[in-house]
Amino acid sequence: MAGPASIVSWLIGGIAVLLIGLVYCELGAALPLAGSVVRYPEQAHGSTAAFLTGAMTTIAFSSLISIEIVAARQYADAWTGGLTRNASGDPTLAGWLVQLAVMGLLYAINRRGIGSFALINNIVTVFKFLVPTLVVVLLLAAMHPGNFSLHGFAPHGFQGVETAISAGGVIFAYLGLTPILSVASEVRNPQRTIPIALVASITLAMLVYLLLQTAFIGALPPALLTDGWNGIATRLSLPFHDIAVQLGLGFLALMVVTDAILSPTGTGNIYMSATARVVYAWSRSGTFFPVFQRMDTQRGVPDKALLLTFGLALFWTLPFPSWQALIGVVSSALMLSYAMAPTSAAALRRCQPDLPRPFRLPCFPCSPLWRLPSPP
Repeated sequence: MAGPASIVSWLIGGIAVLLIGLVYCELGAALPLAGSVVRYPEQAHGSTAAFLTGAMTTIAFSSLISIEIVAARQYADAWTGGLTRNASGDPTLAGWLVQLAVMGLLYAINRRGIGSFALINNIVTVFKFLVPTLVVVLLLAAMHPGNFSLHGFAPHGFQGVETAISAGGVIFAYLGLTPILSVASEVRNPQRTIPIALVASITLAMLVYLLLQTAFIGALPPALLTDGWNGIATRLSLPFHDIAVQLGLGFLALMVVTDAILSPTGTGNIYMSATARVVYAWSRSGTFFPVFQRMDTQRGVPDKALLLTFGLALFWTLPFPSWQALIGVVSSALMLSYAMAPTSAAALRRCQPDLPRPFRLPCFPCSPLWRLPSPP
């Protein structure tokens, strides 16, 4: 979509999400609550906003679990075969049972408590950084500098850059902020830890994406670019794997596919934990069924909310007419959920001006919003 200028797309997308992340830094440090993405609108705007945000976020998060597990199954099919039945990526019965087993395992991990979740998450996160680092180092060693200018740095102009951000998966890849906030009440020193975690996660992700994109463009065999950038998608089914094979790096190809299975599974684990706490917070706001407020005091796990999360994630794996349409719905729900953050932060500045804010964004007095009188 953008050619070599896709590097610019990742940079713009990262900066945009970092701005949202800074808003969440103020909110997360001021209100370190379980499932807090629902509680911010409740505190700022009332029960109606809490209900809408709870519904949107639950739909988005629970379906993201399914999307990630489906992605892992599709990559696993490249090794085992028999898990995917057509070009659309629909599962066979064996593939669906594998998805069910993985979701059941994630449910069991999260049911044991935040300690078990964090241990698995840390292991997967280390692997998710090591493999891309290895990819970047080895592919940059096979760099073809001419690839960056063969058909122009930005063959489709700035429109291509913008299209890559919105429709090419750039923003979708960055939208992983709110699970950090969902476990805010279970974090030591959340007033300090939450802002550090948010800024560090976005910054490190942006660095990894920029380096991977640069390595990908530079390592592409020039023969694949004879017809321009538009035909790349049809020539590479598993891009980094295929490039590694062409370069004779069989070990790297193996590591890439392993990471392509583990990474989505790890993300599914994160959203299994986050969704349960969103449902719990939604119930605590008084706009969802009270039964989901039940918390196991020993393990610190909202068991009923976690069970509902597992059921919803399983539901999203059923054969719907259009998986792409589902992803569109999820993306829209995520964006609506994120849109509540700046409005909540601004409203809380007016209705709760004395709320302790260990991390505080600068105020802009020239904005008409700040000249409005505070409500009684």
